[in-house]
Amino acid sequence: MKKIIKALVVFGTRPEAIKMAPLIKELESREETEVIMCVTAQHREMLDQVLGAFDLEPHYDLNIMQQGQTLGEITTKALRGLENIIKDIRPDIVLVQGDTTTVLAGALAAFYNRVPIGHIEAGLRTYNKYSPFPEEINRLLVGDLADIHFAPTEASRLNLLQENKKAESIYVTGNTVIDALQTTVRDDYENEILDWLGNDKLLLLTVHRRENIGKPMHNIFSAIKDIIEKHKDVKVVYPVHLNPVIQQTAKDVFGKNDRIKLIDPLEVVDFHNLIAKSHIILTDSGGVQEEAPTFGVPVIVLRDTTERPEGIEAGTAKLSGIEYKDIFNIIDKLITDNTAYNKMANAVNPYGNGTASKQIVDIIIKEVRK
Repeated sequence: MKKIIKALVVFGTRPEAIKMAPLIKELESREETEVIMCVTAQHREMLDQVLGAFDLEPHYDLNIMQQGQTLGEITTKALRGLENIIKDIRPDIVLVQGDTTTVLAGALAAFYNRVPIGHIEAGLRTYNKYSPFPEEINRLLVGDLADIHFAPTEASRLNLLQENKKAESIYVTGNTVIDALQTTVRDDYENEILDWLGNDKLLLLTVHRRENIGKPMHNIFSAIKDIIEKHKDVKVVYPVHLNPVIQQTAKDVFGKNDRIKLIDPLEVVDFHNLIAKSHIILTDSGGVQEEAPTFGVPVIVLRDTTERPEGIEAGTAKLSGIEYKDIFNIIDKLITDNTAYNKMANAVNPYGNGTASKQIVDIIIKEVRK
């Protein structure tokens, strides 16, 4: 009888958890694999929401989150805790997803203990080390440490080949977030936010990146506020990030506008269903750029760069930059120009067909048993 493959799955933030959840379920469904979950809880509250939504119970919880912690503190606490766990359970492979500080710590801990590393969502690049910060350097470093690269798209595979990663170590699988959407979005979804929306168009806003804090964020919020003033059939919902600086900026700019709803971060089921009901997504997030095209919702990326150029090339997303005038104009055009809107809404989703988790587990079984 062949040995069961022991896979240690490491994650610490809400986006990682959403994208790891369908992979964990797939690993649990196979006779050939045993899955062990470890969370760092780099983001505590927002992570716990996703764990509950997908019915995930971690075997290990490092619970490292502290108010005001630095990137160095996150890295060292996560690395120390993960190293002890790896030494204790001796996994056959460590799986990390994306580009957070937890991902870097997980890959380093595995490398230090000579355990193979599988990197889910590998090969995303802007080639600007401060945009996004610190994610661009995290994923570059993890790319050098990883043994198996699960690239979501062909463009990601080409990035890895350009960096001299071995072709036989790279697999294009699509993105696991598309798998997750199949379990969270419902036709009969109801929410008081939708009652408040009525027949108006919903602009769903998510802004949280470090590099946007300050003047860029003020520009973003000011442009959106003025869009609301111009278009009386549009409303904005903004699940505000828990960062106190972001919360204060949102309150300062938006005030108490009755067509802008500032709410707490949403649980994943609510968030995915609101994406599906949106007219336009306004975001500096990465994952939302992948999720929205599934529902034909145009995405305005509130950044100068994106590591997900596939959406731009396919026409599902547009970069607005971070200047007030550019942001206002690009949103205004989508609201007023039906041809421009429909072109984006009907573009083909470049991020896969919902089978990424199955593909990844098949590859893990094949590669670990070589």
